[in-house]
This record gives sequence, structure tokens and C-alpha cells, in this order.
Amino acid sequence: MAPAAALFISPSPAKFSRSSISFSPRFFSPRLKNSIGIRCISSSADPAKGTLVAERPSISSKSGNWQWRFQDTPINIYYEESTEERSANKKDILMIPTISDVCTVDEWRVVAKDIVAREGNVNWRATIVDWPGLGDSERPLLNYSADVMEHFLVQFMNAVDSPLRNSGEDLVIAGGGHAATIALRAAGKGLIKPSAIAAVAPTWSGPLPIVFGRSSEMESRYGLLRGTLRAPAVGWMMYNVLVSNEKAIESQYKSHVYADPGNVTPSVVKSRYALTKRKGARYAPAAFLTGLLDPVKTRDEFLDLFAKLDGEIPILVVSAKNAPKRSKAEMDALEGAKGVTKFVEVPGALLPQEEYPSTVAEELSKFLQSVSLVSS
Repeated sequence: MAPAAALFISPSPAKFSRSSISFSPRFFSPRLKNSIGIRCISSSADPAKGTLVAERPSISSKSGNWQWRFQDTPINIYYEESTEERSANKKDILMIPTISDVCTVDEWRVVAKDIVAREGNVNWRATIVDWPGLGDSERPLLNYSADVMEHFLVQFMNAVDSPLRNSGEDLVIAGGGHAATIALRAAGKGLIKPSAIAAVAPTWSGPLPIVFGRSSEMESRYGLLRGTLRAPAVGWMMYNVLVSNEKAIESQYKSHVYADPGNVTPSVVKSRYALTKRKGARYAPAAFLTGLLDPVKTRDEFLDLFAKLDGEIPILVVSAKNAPKRSKAEMDALEGAKGVTKFVEVPGALLPQEEYPSTVAEELSKFLQSVSLVSS
């Protein structure tokens, strides 16, 4: 969950009041039934968290901005690309960050370079992209929703001027959390056609709905909170209490974003805190917190996304051993589920690809090798 002071909402009355919403220095834990936090993501991995793959001289990396037009609004989308300069048998992998208040391409950077540096029957080009409204992408005032994020992903993959325009039909998607689920939903609709999908610690519910449910009464309260967070003055005040706080970010990481509190370094906290100070930083998080970025609304719908792709494309599920109880239950429900080609468990909590990048890269590499052998 994203960094935040805990937000408490009682089941009644029907409207927010001083008694129904309060702030506490405690932070969300799956063991605290009545508290809620906002999910956060950390910076690039510390060397102590896993073995870093040394870059070869022939590996090139670049970053850039791609302009996405949504409802006549041009939005600069940040992306990074790593590739081995060998040209033979090259295929693409798109890595998309776990949607959250401070999500960023940083979470996949070490894994991307690891995959690109490996010897194998395929030379991989890895592209990591920040979601609109998050990371280093621009953050305009939009009505962010799961549909908007899905539309962005489809356009980024299919547009004639996209960085992925030459990827062909061999593109693999690796996504964390909600990102993986949005990719699965788009693939099930036939809007994108990846050759495989790797879902790392997949999730589908935002912080408030997973704790308080989706009754009409609660949906009304979520709408009120969302509107308040988007408001010009009071919105920033509330966002500063809930999210933009270094101590809150550090506590969230140590409680359940990372499995090992020792991996939460000052540089991680400072880099995530800096993201919360960007212009428009609160708009997309307001949607995430209140469930508007949820691709589905029930576990059955979640499982159906995988089942719908059964026999169509290979799907890897990477579960995190120390994920929060509720998130872990959703991941474990996928073991043996229809449509899941391979299920593995790795160390970590909500962000194993960043905390334990070498372990995730190894599992992803095995999966990519098997996919490549089948398609060749």
C-alpha cells in the first residue's frame, strides 16, 4: 500500500464527519482491520538486496518521453530502454510499474538490466514506462480510472509512433500489482496481443475497498474523499497528511512494502518523497486510494481474467512470500488456477521485483526462455 498516515473511516454515519474520518501516526497493516494506508513503491534496489548484474560495454540505455494524447490533452510519458547491441534474434519485453502513489520505473530497472545482460537464445530489449499521472510522467488533472489506464497501455503498445512500434508479435509484458491485472484485462478483450505475461505480486483492489468493501454507502464516501483530495487547497493539505510525509513513507516500507525493514534506506525514502511534491501528484493517487483504478471488483472476476487467456498465451504468476495477508490471499488463489501456466513464490512483500531483483530476474528469465523455445 502507498505511504500514508492511517485513514480511519467508520461504517456510519452516511456522511464524513469529524468522528468518521481521522488521522493517526499508525500505518496500514493487514492486521489492523479498521485502518487503511496508501500503497507505495520504492527506489532502485540497494546492492544489499540482491546481486546486481554488471553492465556489459555493449549494453546501451536511454530514456525519453512519448507524447500520449488523451481527450485532446497532450501528456508526456516517461520511459526507459535497455538493449544489448547485438542485433540477432532480438525480442521486446515491456515492464510496467505497480500502480501506486509513488510508483516509478525505478522498481524494474535492475531486473531489466539483468535480463538484457543474460546470454541466451534471445537478445532482449527491455522498455519500462511510467503510468500517466505517476512516476516521471506528466500529471494533468484527469478523471483517472482503470479504463483510462487500460487505454493508455493499449495506445503505448499499438501507436505508430510508440517506442514499441517495431516489437512485432513477440512482445512480453511484465507487470506488478494492478499493472499486471490491467494488462491481463486488455489482453482478454483483444486490445493488446502480447506473446506472454508475467504477473508479479498481482493485485486488483485499492486500499479503501479491500478493507471497507464496495457498498453504495461506502462508494459515496470514497467519492467525497476523492473529491476532497482533488480540490485546490484542502486537497494538498490532506495529501500532505496522507502521503507526502517522509516518516509515513519509511513506516509503510518497513511495515509491509518490503519484507526486510533493513532494506529501507534513507535514499529510498527521499526519492519516493520527492515524487509526492510534483505538480499534480495527488490526482492519480486519489483514484487509486478510492478504488477507481481497480481493474476488477471481485476475486471471481480476477480469476476469470486468467481463465479467459487459457491456451492463448503463457502466464507466469510470481507470488511474494511476505505479502500482506489480504493481498497474499489473492495471489495464492492463482496457484493451480485455470490460465496460469506457471506459479512461483519468491521472497518479498508488495514489491519483490525491487527488493529482491536478482531472484525475480532469475524466475522471469526461466519463463522467457521457455516462452522463446515454444515460439521459435
